[in-house]
Formats: sequence, C-alpha cells, structure tokens
Amino acid sequence: MHFASQLARACARHESLLCVGLDPDPAKFPAGLRGDPSRIFDFCARIVDATKDLVCAFKPQIAYFAAHRAEDQLEQLMAYLRRNAPEVPVILDAKRGDIGNTAEQYAREAFERYQADAVTLSPYMGFDSIEPYLKYDGKGLILLCRTSNPGGSDLQFQPLANGERLFEEVARLAAGKWNRDGRLGLVVGATFPAELARVRELAPTLPLLIPGVGAQGGDAAATVQAGWRPDAPIIVSSSRAVLYAGSGEDFAQQARTVAQATRLELQAAQKALPARLS
Repeated sequence: MHFASQLARACARHESLLCVGLDPDPAKFPAGLRGDPSRIFDFCARIVDATKDLVCAFKPQIAYFAAHRAEDQLEQLMAYLRRNAPEVPVILDAKRGDIGNTAEQYAREAFERYQADAVTLSPYMGFDSIEPYLKYDGKGLILLCRTSNPGGSDLQFQPLANGERLFEEVARLAAGKWNRDGRLGLVVGATFPAELARVRELAPTLPLLIPGVGAQGGDAAATVQAGWRPDAPIIVSSSRAVLYAGSGEDFAQQARTVAQATRLELQAAQKALPARLS
C-alpha cells in the first residue's frame, strides 16, 4: 500500500497524529532491563504493545540499534510490528544521504532488509541521492527540511540569492519537480512553528514529520495550528517523553499514559483550529 494511504488510514482509525519514536538507550531502560543491550527488542516490543492503538506511526531510529550491534533486533522488531500492528506504518529514521550505488544499497537496507514503509533522507546531495529510493513502489521518502535542533540554522536558514532560505528551497523542490509520484514528505521541527507554517505554505499537501514535541519542548497546539490541514497530514513524533516515562516494572503503562495524554492534546488542538484551517 502507498505510504500516504497507510498513514491516512492509521490517523483515522486511531484518531491520532502521534508517532512514537523508538530510540532505545539501554542506559535509560527500567529496572530489570537497564544496561543490557540484548533486551532492546524486549523493551521496544513492550512499548509497541502499550501504544499501538494510540499512534499513526512508529519511528525506530537506526543508530540506537546499530550502536549496540543490535541490527538483528531491529529486524526482529520490524517483523513484530508487521504482525502485531499491521495497520500502523513504520518510518525508519536513518537520515541517509548518498548517491549512485551507495544510495541503492541504503534503499535496499531500508525497504528490503527492514521492510520499512518510509525512510528519512538528507537531500543535500541533490535529487540523485533520492532517486534510488523511488524505485520501491509505494514507499515514503521524508526529506530533512527544517530540523528541530538549534544547529539546523547553520545551513537550513542560510539566505539564497533570491532572498529565500535554504529550507524553503528544499520545501519547494519536494512539493514540485522532485515529487514525481507523490511519495515525498518533509521533516520540520516543532521547535520552529513559524518555519513550520512557512513549509506548510510552500508544500500544502505533503506529509510533515514533526519531531520536537515532548522532551525538546515543542508546543503541541502551535504545531497543529501551523502544520495540520484536512488534506495535509502531520506526524507528530515524541520519543524520550514516551519511552522513559516510567522507570519501574510498569514502564509500558507509564509510556501509554504519556502517549495518550499527548494524543489527546493534539486532538484538542485540532478541534480548536479556526474554521478556515479545519
């Protein structure tokens, strides 16, 4: 199924804009699992089971697995997601950015080895760093545009000769000539609501993956107002605030409580939108 269709169905079925990021850090695991990289799958599977009816997507971050030689556990987790939350699309957060044969191998990794529904990519080597991923029918490609970290401004906010910023050009390209079959999306941080609104203006229908709500301090209401439209999905990602909500045996239930609160906060923000936006 086309990623955009998967996403729309999950958003409607679960009445949710929330994506739970799976960034497993064994040093932060609850008692009984803490410090044990061999339990990464166990931890993530518990989080998935506790939140799968509350989310529109899951987003495993590949570095948290690779750093602990746990790529096999990531494969196991992806298979678990397909069995136990088949209606929820999975975005592999890899931020790959290379060209030619190397990009082809990264695409194979994301879509054949891990069976992801979408992948995050860095577009700063140009369209030929994105094109190999388009060979995989239906898969989503989500390009870094205006990221949530303060240092993103070092390059993304640089002015171009036409007076616009670099992130604006990325948004234009993704919404225009690069989006050959309607499978591109953009990463825009919740920590920059004004820039988020500008990206939505330039890319009025593209899915926006929005990190930064939760531990990074992004505001849910401002995020929804800036980015959500009835025909323009947003995927609001929260990782640490959900994953490490509890440190005891009930950590999964505590994660569910935070995920549910965030989901309801996003719902309330939707309902509060002016009629022209909703």
